[in-house]
Amino acid sequence: MNILVLLNIIVFVLLMAGLFFSYRKDWSLSKKVLIGMVVGIIYGLALKTIYGDGQIIEHSVAWFNLVGNGYIQLLQMVIMPLIFVSIVSAVVKLHQTTSLGKISVLVIGILLATTAIAALVGATVTNLFGLTAEGLVQGTQEAARLAAIQSQYIGQVTDLDVPKLLLSLLPQNPFADLTGIRPTAIISVVIFAAFLGVAALKLMDKDHVNGERIKHGIEALQALVISLVRLVMQFTPYGVLALMAKMVATANLADIVKLGEFLVASYLGLAIMFLVHALILVFVRINPVDFFKKVFPVLSFAFISRSSAASIPLNIEAQTKQLGVPEGIASFSASFGATIGQNGCAGLYPAMLAVMVAPTVGINPLDPLWIAQLVVIVTLSSIGVAGVGGGATFAALIVLPAMGLPITLVALLISIEPLIDMGRTALNVNGSMTAGTATSQLLGVRDPQPDNDA
Repeated sequence: MNILVLLNIIVFVLLMAGLFFSYRKDWSLSKKVLIGMVVGIIYGLALKTIYGDGQIIEHSVAWFNLVGNGYIQLLQMVIMPLIFVSIVSAVVKLHQTTSLGKISVLVIGILLATTAIAALVGATVTNLFGLTAEGLVQGTQEAARLAAIQSQYIGQVTDLDVPKLLLSLLPQNPFADLTGIRPTAIISVVIFAAFLGVAALKLMDKDHVNGERIKHGIEALQALVISLVRLVMQFTPYGVLALMAKMVATANLADIVKLGEFLVASYLGLAIMFLVHALILVFVRINPVDFFKKVFPVLSFAFISRSSAASIPLNIEAQTKQLGVPEGIASFSASFGATIGQNGCAGLYPAMLAVMVAPTVGINPLDPLWIAQLVVIVTLSSIGVAGVGGGATFAALIVLPAMGLPITLVALLISIEPLIDMGRTALNVNGSMTAGTATSQLLGVRDPQPDNDA
């Protein structure tokens, strides 16, 4: 091993040790993660300044990946159990609040409606900036990314038309889907869990003794899985440090500058969607300023961790303890919001890519009928996008072929993908909290002054 690579690894380990021993007990997880992000960025900049591009950086990053990619794999480990038990528990708990049907329609309706708006916003800002895929060059990194995408998804997602896509969402073998064997496995698990929850409700009505046993068993299983998720979340500061150090050290500044307009347009679209969420809150007579103050720690964690699924426990906690949302509705909106109608990853992003690619194949991206078709396709395809990093890519790979467009652009944005994904994830999580809060307000079951506000 090169002595310089070894030195970089030692410094990396010392930085993680410094994070561990410098933490105070009264620091929130969001604050710890923010510190990890800042340290990672500074270390990445130092490596970039000292070594530039080359094998030393490449070999050093390979060791950093043990922590960064290891953290991502731990998140992937818990996502299926978390989604499954959260949906089952949410459905069972809704029995104690109000009609499951009304809650389902309102929460999912708000999620899908805001995704449709996000698609329209994405198309509008892309046309406003005049962004197009023409002139983007495919380099070594982009070619490798495209090859990986094609090997993973071609024939599984990109060849599906809308009817086949919707059919693929239905569970056939839920035990296989729990392994994540299919790209659309996560929504199949959601549907299976929802059916299981409804079956539990029916059993509770007909067989009180066994119904209570199942109810307590579900509560115990959820507590166990949430405990597991919180355990994994404790590694977030170190995972973020590694991921940020890698991202900054390997970043190509020229590529970022070249794609700067897309980055600015993306964050303009995200800002507009946060405003849309605020208007929804105003419509249901909730103070948006007060709302954003209370959910800011959750949004900051989602922004830094880039995982909607990992944010579920914090999401539920903020809704119940800060916003006065009943636990059943909070669990339902947080769980479904991590898989259905993600405004950033499944709404804004694929719409922007479609508008950029359209001119390269002779399509007018300003055609109202084409935009209307795009909004419908984006909204339908937003069902079942995984709540971990990569969900936006998955969504784009469904939308682009469904619109008759090539998928190459997905790989060409690799250099700025992490920068945009942070904002997209925060928007996704905010959308789920907005849906839960608005639903409870409309149904008249929200407590405007929860206990901890007293």
